[in-house]
Amino acid sequence: MRIYVGNLSFTTDETQLEQLFAPLGAVESVHLVRDRETGRSRGFGFVEMADDQGRAACETLDQKEFEGRRLTVNEARPQERRSGGYAGGGGGGRSGGFGRPKREARW
Repeated sequence: MRIYVGNLSFTTDETQLEQLFAPLGAVESVHLVRDRETGRSRGFGFVEMADDQGRAACETLDQKEFEGRRLTVNEARPQERRSGGYAGGGGGGRSGGFGRPKREARW
């Protein structure tokens, strides 16, 4: 079972998260989601456990305080498919940006 763990402190690491879940059953894996540019935790992650142990862990740890934060712990939902690019579509064919025609260079 894949478990979502949210509202983590930005200082929480994988070892601390594994130690939080270990008393409730065998932890198969731990993954903290990190910012691509800075490497800093984004405050949530995922833990994998056997189904029965995972359900018990969700019930036990949801809303529990950990490192000064109240955790959100529940069964992870499948990630929704995202479309590529920016919201709002294309630029309308103009090359000047922000909807204005590009100025010609004056020599």
